[in-house]
Formats: sequence, structure tokens, C-alpha cells
Amino acid sequence: MTDEQSRSAKLASMAFGQALQGAEFLAKASDSTIDSLIAAFEDASHVDDDGTEYWLARDLGKLLGYSEYRHFLPSVDKAKRACESSGQAISDHFEDVLGMVDIGSGSQREVEDIKLTRYASYLIAQNGDARKKPIAFAQTYFAIQTRRQEIQDEDVKQYVPLHEDQKRLLLRDEVREHNKNLASAAKECGVVDPLDFAIFQNHGYKGLYGGLDRTGIQRAKGLKSRENILDHMGSTELAANLFRATQTEEKLRRDNIRGKTAANATHHEVGQRVRLAIKEIGGTMPENLPKAENIVKVAKRLNKAMNAALETDKRPKKRP
Repeated sequence: MTDEQSRSAKLASMAFGQALQGAEFLAKASDSTIDSLIAAFEDASHVDDDGTEYWLARDLGKLLGYSEYRHFLPSVDKAKRACESSGQAISDHFEDVLGMVDIGSGSQREVEDIKLTRYASYLIAQNGDARKKPIAFAQTYFAIQTRRQEIQDEDVKQYVPLHEDQKRLLLRDEVREHNKNLASAAKECGVVDPLDFAIFQNHGYKGLYGGLDRTGIQRAKGLKSRENILDHMGSTELAANLFRATQTEEKLRRDNIRGKTAANATHHEVGQRVRLAIKEIGGTMPENLPKAENIVKVAKRLNKAMNAALETDKRPKKRP
């Protein structure tokens, strides 16, 4: 589950809890009863080729407690009128279709049915008798489902892709943290001294950069000996190195690697495999990627811009 989906699910859960307090039946229902009702409504839903969720009227009628489909149809007609009154096109939410029903002995016959959107189902529930337990639940269920979709749609609208500078900052921090984890895993293998760890790191770089060690990468990028190569990598190159570090750490621990020689060989092998993956998808080899601006300068520039924005927000707004 993505962060956006998790946040929307939490909001929906909160709203659902609040709605339960307003319905006597639902408020008294046990958690297992509520869970089974939710499962029943969700199991009855379908998804069309466009990814739109819908219910069939015959299924929904049974869920709402109608003994016969013909008794359910007046509620559907009321919902259609409510849909039209709200400015929505009935055809966008109520679509006549043909379905099959069992008639016994394993045979079926074709019957008329209606494909209902979530909004149509919500209107049907709202126009039903709330004193009936299934309808009381359905009113809450579809109200919350509709609100959850609105929240998710709003999240999509507000999503703004990260700028390259922002991606670099995030990835640089991730590489920094995972290099600490990698150092810890390497230490368990026997890579203890700082010099040994430098040699261990160079084996990973050689695998990823086609034989180039840290010094060789500096030369290829036109960097001075005192400049940190990670601070001058773009987001694509940082991502490749992050993958190298995380996969090496995992392999060292998973395979219970022991000894400096074995650890160095493992790091080199993982670096080679990451390089091969880049080659197979037609990517640019990391040594050929351009040198990026020092990440320290990038951080200062972004912080300055953020502080300026905050100061602007603090200023009193002029009245029109």
C-alpha cells in the first residue's frame, strides 16, 4: 500500500467510525458483524475494463434486504430522479444490462439488470428506509466509500513530482544511511579496519563502474581528490549506488559471508550485476553520467528558497 492509499484508508476509517455513532444498529454491531457486512458489499462489487467499480442491481437488492427484485425497483427509480436533480446524467450511473440467473438443475436464464456506479448505489441506499438494518449500513458504507474516492482523487490532483534537486537530496541521505548499514554488515564479515573498508568499498565501485575505483571515478568525472564522488552524483547515479549498497548488505547477511576476501568478492559481484541490469535496459553507464552540482550547495539553495517561502506566508495579506 502506497502512502497516499494508507492516508486515504485512515481517513475513511475515521469517518466510518463517526458514521457508526449516528446509526443505532451499526453502533451496537460487533466488529465481526461490521467486517462481514463490509466484506459482503465489497465481494458483490465488480470492476469494468476502465477500472471503474460498480454493482449489479440484483445483487445490491439482495444486500439491502429486498426479498424480490421487483420490490427493489421503486428505490432504483427514486435514485434515478435524485441523480437527475443533482445535475448528473442518469446514463452515466445507471446502465441497463443483461445478466444470467440460476433457475435450478444447473441451468440459467437471461434477465434484465442494471449496472450501478458507486454514486448510483449511494443514492439508492439514501432513498431507502433507514430503519431497515441493511439499508442503514449501506447508507454509511457508500457514503464513506464515496468520500474515500474523493480523497484519493484529490491526492492525485495535488501530487507534484519531485524536482531533480529534491530527488538528489533524498537519495543522498538514503545512500548515507545505507552505507552505515553496509559497513555494519561488512564488519560482521571481518572488514574491521578503515583501510579494509575502503578496499571493500572500492570493490563495489569497480563492479558497478566497469573497473574504476574511487580515484578512477573522480578522474572520469573531473573531480578533485578531496571531493566526495557521492556528493556530485545525479539522482540516477545515486539510485544505482543505493541499489548496490542495499543488495550487498542483504547478500552479506543472507549468505552469512565470512572473511574480508569473500566480502570484497560479494561487493564486486553485486556491483557487476547492477551494471549488467543498467546495460540490459539500455541505460547510461554510471561513469558516463555527468557530474552534478555539489549536493551541499543544492541543500543550501533549497533551504534558502524554503525559508523565503515561509517568510512570504507569514506576511499579512493585503485586503482587497
